[in-house]
Amino acid sequence: MNRQLRGSIMLLITALIWGTGFVARKSGMDTISPIAFNGMRMMIGALTLLPVIAFMNRKSKGPRIESTPAEKEQQKKQQKLLFTGGVCCGLFLMAAGSFQQVGIYYTNAGKAGFITALYVVLVPIIGVFLKRKIRPIFWACVGASAVGLYLLCIPAGGGFSDVNKGDILVFCCAFLYAGHILCIDYFSPKVDSVKMSCIQFFVVGIVSFLLMFFIDPALGFSLPTLSDIHASWFELFYAGIMTCGVAYTFQVVAQADVNPTLASMLLCLESVFAVLASAIILKDPLGPREIIGCVFLFAAIVVAQLPGKKLKSDPHL
Repeated sequence: MNRQLRGSIMLLITALIWGTGFVARKSGMDTISPIAFNGMRMMIGALTLLPVIAFMNRKSKGPRIESTPAEKEQQKKQQKLLFTGGVCCGLFLMAAGSFQQVGIYYTNAGKAGFITALYVVLVPIIGVFLKRKIRPIFWACVGASAVGLYLLCIPAGGGFSDVNKGDILVFCCAFLYAGHILCIDYFSPKVDSVKMSCIQFFVVGIVSFLLMFFIDPALGFSLPTLSDIHASWFELFYAGIMTCGVAYTFQVVAQADVNPTLASMLLCLESVFAVLASAIILKDPLGPREIIGCVFLFAAIVVAQLPGKKLKSDPHL
């Protein structure tokens, strides 16, 4: 098997894991409150990446050479930048993940997957305010996204007052994920991306554990007990080990061997897998109108990435 084919298969598996992850996260909230669930899965994901980092460090380890004072100073700056990047990205991810997790509780898991994927269209739009160039085709993508979002979220014969509050929360999370991507885009070329992801997962876990005592009760959720955690152990570990640890590692390894455009197309299938998993596993299929909305959104997401710059990471983690 050549490296391109192997990488493509790994990215397809990554999209499948992330798509089915929406179902695991919705199902897990049958017993575990949203912020608590998000914190637990991210902490599990961070712990899963530790052996990956250890393996990578051993693999890249060469003969021991004494560093010069200038090199030691540079290493300190690099470590500081790595920590700063991990904390900044972690705070963005914590905010985005919290909105998403609460939103998933109230809406269809498949819908959440497609609405979240709008970050792909939002990133270049936000980039305009950062004085980045934007191709004219993106405005067509914005129009298609608006049509798709309308069909997906507003029922026939209804108005904006009939929008599911879960859809609104997930839409807010798409903006926050766009900010997360821009934050990663800034730090990732300067530091080790796997180590930075591990730090950001720890940040999300720690901050979520602190905030769950205030946010979850305020939203009407009870804090989880040990029996609650035991009841949702599979969903928790799937959303932590598989979506954060395994899928992210697959993505990092595979994208080194796969054309960026093909990689983006394969990862786009995550939202499709989310809809299919929601219909098959949760018995919660979308209606014809919502499916047409998904088609518009999927077209906008695909076209937005075709000639574009490769994204540094994916936010539905």
